[in-house]
Amino acid sequence: MKTTDNPADPFKKALTEATRALAEDHDLNVTFSADPSGVSGDQMRLPQVSRRMTRDEVLLARGTADALAMKLRHNDPSTHARYAPTGPMARELYEAMETARCEALGARDMPGALSNIDARIGAEAEKKGYSQIKAASDAPLAVAAGLIVRQAATGRALPPGAQHVADLWRPFVEQQASGTLERIDDVLADQSAFARMARQVIDDLGYGDQLGEDPDQPEDDDADESAEQDEEAGDNQSREQNEEEDAEASPEQSQEQEQDEKQAQVSMDDMSDEEMADEAEMPEADTPPETPPPVSEASADYKVFSQQWDEEIRAEDLAEPAELERLRAYLDKQLDPLRGAVSRLANKLQRRLQAQQNRSWEFDKEEGVLDAGRLARVVANPTTPLSFKVEKDTEFRDTVVTLLIDNSGSMRGRPISIAAICADVLARTLERCSVKVEILGFTTRAWKGGQAREEWLKEGRPAQPGRLNDLRHIIYKGADAPWRRVRPNLGLMMKEGLLKENIDGEALEWAHRRLARRSEVRKILMVISDGAPVDDSTLSVNPANYLEKHLRDVIAMVERKKQVELLAIGIGHDVTRYYQRAVTITDVEQLAGAMTEQLAALFDPDPKKRARIFGMNNVRRTG
Repeated sequence: MKTTDNPADPFKKALTEATRALAEDHDLNVTFSADPSGVSGDQMRLPQVSRRMTRDEVLLARGTADALAMKLRHNDPSTHARYAPTGPMARELYEAMETARCEALGARDMPGALSNIDARIGAEAEKKGYSQIKAASDAPLAVAAGLIVRQAATGRALPPGAQHVADLWRPFVEQQASGTLERIDDVLADQSAFARMARQVIDDLGYGDQLGEDPDQPEDDDADESAEQDEEAGDNQSREQNEEEDAEASPEQSQEQEQDEKQAQVSMDDMSDEEMADEAEMPEADTPPETPPPVSEASADYKVFSQQWDEEIRAEDLAEPAELERLRAYLDKQLDPLRGAVSRLANKLQRRLQAQQNRSWEFDKEEGVLDAGRLARVVANPTTPLSFKVEKDTEFRDTVVTLLIDNSGSMRGRPISIAAICADVLARTLERCSVKVEILGFTTRAWKGGQAREEWLKEGRPAQPGRLNDLRHIIYKGADAPWRRVRPNLGLMMKEGLLKENIDGEALEWAHRRLARRSEVRKILMVISDGAPVDDSTLSVNPANYLEKHLRDVIAMVERKKQVELLAIGIGHDVTRYYQRAVTITDVEQLAGAMTEQLAALFDPDPKKRARIFGMNNVRRTG
């Protein structure tokens, strides 16, 4: 009998066969990977199961397999695409509710599968810190809606963290859509009927403007053509009536009108070109006000509906000192296991920087400081030439580094914790090497638009309003502030409710302006982000690539001006498509190494070594 070296292989094989059976797809290719789970074509990725086969690993793999298999079995892609909304928030709600439908439908036939899926939902809730959320506005509405639909369809309690999120949003959802949700049992088995119900729920929750056209509305081309013909006939009739009225007018009126037109034409002919130019330049009473200056130096097309509620604020003004100390202690405790590795990398960086800062000597000079190693020769013959040495100045330039950290909701949990501790260690390390460090963060003040969106709604929802949310740009550490004074500030990133949306372009432009004003010779800006800019309020009423295009424009401006050296680290998402110098890491624990490696490469005087780090265009760490 053939044996295997990996004790997890039999489990993987059994789970693969069970997944194929549940999905009713015997050609499905199932793999186990550290990459995010999901289905692409005939490939399904499940969470990795180690040789130890811990209970959590097994439950997570089984729950993920069951959930993905049920989606394959009960979801028809063409029907799904037909009813899918166009706006980002509406689409998230639609996807979450359809996933809940498939899982609930599959659980009717196989109740045991629902227990496995409960384990997956619980692990996801624990990973994202759902149990610690205090307000509904800090929890994702789409996730809550999917959980509420799932619970209504199955009558089953949710894992604690997921139950907490569902309960936070339940009063709002039930108040707005309780009548619609009552039909869940009747439409659960019919995907088209359920999709129509889901679209109605989305409308009830206030996102009807993101639904797009109703796919069930019959095409009424004949009616449209008839309406157009009626309208054209009415226009023709109006023109005929006007002509008849003109014809019936008195000859005196017609003659006076003709004389006025001739006199106006003669006056225009007699005017010189200069007079006509002056006439054109004269303002009229109804002339609209001058166009305000663009809000973005990088793009004249980028608009902001209102900057009234934007804020640039210091971290210490967002929390009391006692709370900052508590959050800092929580951060230190959470990342104790990584402290040793991060410190070793920081020491390596410090040694490299200090080696470049050490002064060196040039020997065999005609004048300078007497070389002690040649004292004997000088005593024997005081006229011996080349017995002096001269101290060589260091080429290490006065430098400032800015770390711009994405404070969006998707960074919640381990990514933001590691970003905070790495920023903390780098600030200490670079400060010891006489390199000034500034630490900034960017997010928004609210989910779903805040005060700016409320103002937009009051003004009647004007089209193409531009950015439609309230910015929050946070200064955790100023470049001139000593690290010991601002150390507690980085704990603010652990504060519940702080992390919301991310509008990267304006944040990058803000950080660049701050750096450009500095007097240091060399300026370095490092961006730490986990993906593309996302703000549901803005993207729901503007082109889908509105924020992404602005980010690209800002990056192009920064690289064109060459006042600042720009580099980026993407956590779990490829940012090399935006930044010329960029590293993408798949595990947040690689962040410390990536930060120190990039900074060390920038400070390396050898351009060939720098090129090896960054590659021709970028370098990807896939670890």
